[in-house]
Amino acid sequence: MATLVINENKKLGTIAPEIYGHFSEHLGRCIYEGLYVGENSEIPNVNGMRTDVVEALKELQVPVLRWPGGCFADEYHWKDGIGPKESRKKIINTNWGGVVEDNSFGTHEFMELCRQIGCKTYINGNLGSGTVQEMSEWVEYMTFSDVSPMADLRKENGHAEPWTVDYFGVGNENWGCGGNMTPEYYGNEYRRYQTFVRNYDAEKPIQKVCCGANDDDYEWTEGVMKTCFRHTPKGSHGFMDLLSLHYYTVTGDTWEHKGSATEFDGNEWYKTLRKALFMDTLVSRHSAIMDQYDPEKKIGMAVDEWGNWFDVEPGTNPGFLYQQNSMRDALVAGITLNIFNKHCDRVKLACIAQMVNVLQSVILTDGEKMLRTPTYHVMHMYRHHQGAELLESSLSGAGTVGEGENAVPMITESVSEKDGVITITLNNLSDKDAGDLEILFTEETEKTVEEARVVTSGSCRDYNTFEEPDKVKEEELKGVLVEGRRLKVTLPAASVVEIRVKK
Repeated sequence: MATLVINENKKLGTIAPEIYGHFSEHLGRCIYEGLYVGENSEIPNVNGMRTDVVEALKELQVPVLRWPGGCFADEYHWKDGIGPKESRKKIINTNWGGVVEDNSFGTHEFMELCRQIGCKTYINGNLGSGTVQEMSEWVEYMTFSDVSPMADLRKENGHAEPWTVDYFGVGNENWGCGGNMTPEYYGNEYRRYQTFVRNYDAEKPIQKVCCGANDDDYEWTEGVMKTCFRHTPKGSHGFMDLLSLHYYTVTGDTWEHKGSATEFDGNEWYKTLRKALFMDTLVSRHSAIMDQYDPEKKIGMAVDEWGNWFDVEPGTNPGFLYQQNSMRDALVAGITLNIFNKHCDRVKLACIAQMVNVLQSVILTDGEKMLRTPTYHVMHMYRHHQGAELLESSLSGAGTVGEGENAVPMITESVSEKDGVITITLNNLSDKDAGDLEILFTEETEKTVEEARVVTSGSCRDYNTFEEPDKVKEEELKGVLVEGRRLKVTLPAASVVEIRVKK
């Protein structure tokens, strides 16, 4: 039997709520049809935002939403998306699917969506094809309250008061689709552009996000950090608040053949989970480079694109990146979020890619129909970690599953405490076998289980469809035994479990 020891007297840091953030790009049916249907749609909406989707997202307690991209961000010119909708510029979305982008969803609509969800705003600016002036004016348009050309323009467009921009990304993937830059060149461009991302409200400072690495490109992290910290004022932190990291779990042999989201064998199951676990190595190694320049960890890491990336569903537009979402995705979500929790000293923001109808979505839509994916249910359980204190925990005796290079730990976990309740999240990575676990608390006081939940199904390949939207769902986990300061639980095969314990 595996043993999990929890030291409730040793708190290791606060888990930033923004670790549970989301990403929405002008890509496929994420924005249009997924989040936004327009005020005249027959689908129930409030100011154009789908009521069913917004209500589901509110249940997740979404902390922050990133927009408008992604690769789309470095071709997005914000003035195209303001003013009367009938006069907004129509363009071709050359990045994603070659479809017409009518810009009916722009700055005002994004801010309205965040207001309805109740989340913070993360705007990604255009460094790749935009100008310093354009970026500076966008910040002025959104956040300046006094008299100025951009503030006056915002007022003319119907919003008298400024909005709050919580995070601002200065470019996106500038090592690739954002300009194919070298780290040193981008670092200098970042220094220049971020200078004009001004804080017009000292009480609501904008957190600036510098474009970090793709995957294990440690040279990019080193080059950008060195450039940003070169010749800086004493006490400066390289002009940045966060440094991003992008990592997608891709199991196929090539980017052109990434494998099916729903048809996979046991070897592919374990290969996917092994690659998801690689996130721990990435965070650790990129953080070690950041430590050379920022040993006090004042700069956060923003893993603002993560998740599974498989081949699109047959018969769909290849540029729309629409894929199904199975129990395999649920395990990847559980594994990844546990890793972020355990690195809460450095990881301060993360965004799953993407929110609706694209890649590892939490929601899928089809006309008036909507469903919650297995990933949605995992993030719903994990919401209790937001703002909680990470507790020291140690797992032993669980062993490994899978074979050869794809062998992985059978169980992964993280533990936190908030308001006197300890939240334990567990993943059983075995595709076939249940696992017995004893949970031991170091504090010798009797515990009571306040809640025990599980996301699992009859097969690790199960997923939800519009005909069967609740095949995989969050359910009560029965059979948790309490013996003083010990708990005993059986984790079903291919499951994500949450146990909440009252001290």
